[in-house]
This record gives sequence, C-alpha cells and structure tokens, in this order.
Amino acid sequence: MDVLALIRPIEEVIVDPFFVVDARRVVIHFNRAFVAMLPRAIARGLRGKKLEDVVEFHLPDDPKCIVTRCWEAGTAIRLDEIPGNLARGDIQMTFILSALPFYDEQGKPTAAMVVQRNVTDEAQVQTKYQEMLETTGRERDQLKQVIRERTKDLLATNDQLLRVQRELMALKRGMGL
Repeated sequence: MDVLALIRPIEEVIVDPFFVVDARRVVIHFNRAFVAMLPRAIARGLRGKKLEDVVEFHLPDDPKCIVTRCWEAGTAIRLDEIPGNLARGDIQMTFILSALPFYDEQGKPTAAMVVQRNVTDEAQVQTKYQEMLETTGRERDQLKQVIRERTKDLLATNDQLLRVQRELMALKRGMGL
C-alpha cells in the first residue's frame, strides 16, 4: 500500500502542518505549513531526517511518541495541548496533535501521518487566565480574612462603647442627672 498515494488527494485541504514518517520514524513527506514552522537549517534537509531531530513532543503520562502510540493503539488518536520543541529545543510550541497509523497486509506499521495544530498563543492565554483566577482567588481570600479581622475589631469596639455608655448612664443616675 502506497501511503503517499492515499494522502495526496487530501493534503491540499489540510491547512495545519503535517508530516508523514515511515516505520523507522524517518520523515518521508510533509506539507508547506510544516516546513514554514521550522528554522531554515532544519527545513532544507527535512526529508530523510529522523523525527526526533525535527520535533519532540512532551506527552503526559507516557514518554512514547505519538507515532508509536497510534501504531500500538491501532487507530487514529488525538492529544490536546501537548508541548513540543522544534529543531532540538530551539523553538517551543503547544500543539493539538492527531496521528493516523498505516499498516501493511501483515499488520506491521509502515507509516504514520501526524497533523499539528499550533495552539501556543491560546495555551499562553489560558495559562495567564488560570493564573489570574488563582491570583484573584487568593486576593479574595485575603480580603475575606481582613474583613473578618476588622469586623471582629469593630464588634469589640462596639462592645467597649456599649460598656462605656452603660457606665456613663450609671454615673449620670448616681449623680442625679
């Protein structure tokens, strides 16, 4: 089965960067959007490079590459907000990854196509939003504590005022005023 023949009819409609690796995880095909993400030095000799020399994904809970995961799962998989490095760590990005495995007639992996959606900006906004929520929550808790302390002080002052007023009234009565 010619994997590239299967991909060619749809590759023009895929706007996100994608690449195809063979069973040895060597890059055998890619689109312009993928090349545009890479530094020129990496992009020039892209075909034939090992995947780990081009991009490295930091997958949670399981260090296996998304390519290996999809081959083992036997189906297409999608992973959201996955950090990755391009060109051996020079460029850090966050991706939504989708991987599609291909097999030969004996069921052995022959290739995988990985589509990457760059969500770096959205992930940064989400992180800042979460930080703002946490900061706001801490500030709210601090304000609640200040209000409790001031309320306690105010009630103590009010009690003291009432005690002084009672003493004053008793003193006035005792003086006959």
